[in-house]
Amino acid sequence: MFNATAVAEPPRDCPLCPRLVAYREINRAEHPDWWNGPAPSFGDQNARLLVAGLAPGRTGANRTGRPFTGDGAGVMLYETLLKTGFARGVYQARPDDGLELEDCMITNAVRCAPPLNKPETREENTCRPFLTARLAALPRLKVIITLGDVSRRNVLKAVGLKASAGPPGHGTEFQAGPYVILNSYHCSRLNTNTGRLTAEMFEAVFRRARALIDG
Repeated sequence: MFNATAVAEPPRDCPLCPRLVAYREINRAEHPDWWNGPAPSFGDQNARLLVAGLAPGRTGANRTGRPFTGDGAGVMLYETLLKTGFARGVYQARPDDGLELEDCMITNAVRCAPPLNKPETREENTCRPFLTARLAALPRLKVIITLGDVSRRNVLKAVGLKASAGPPGHGTEFQAGPYVILNSYHCSRLNTNTGRLTAEMFEAVFRRARALIDG
């Protein structure tokens, strides 16, 4: 049986979560040309900023193989990274668009697409060693932006803290071990279409990360 301990990226056919494996097989049968596997982290191996999302979207990273690529959430995220100097190039919603991240990496708390975009608690727990190893593999990491409350809880647990160790809510900032955590509402279409999260609110979090890193 594959063991996730100290491995930052799961294998393409990770067998650890039966429900997610079954969902992967359904998607493979319907769309054999999609990625249909754990979405690997994307970005600079010497990053001082890590952006942690929830899980790949079915028609986003599960389709393209790159985090936040191909769905609505990715448009806001990558445009913001470009504005704040954490990316260069042009985002064209495909993994071969040439976009590069600078001093930044993007990952997810759960690496496989879950049904209805909702991972179960046991799946979060099973996948967490990958997140812990991902953090450990970034030697210069200083700031983590968590997108949504599930991401915030998982990052805290990944550094050995309780989920209650840092407050929820957009714009909250706190220390978690050696890292500063900045929490944001998730840049999902639901949040942006309802006005819960605006481009200005989202950009402010990344500008704060820039100030912390450069300061």
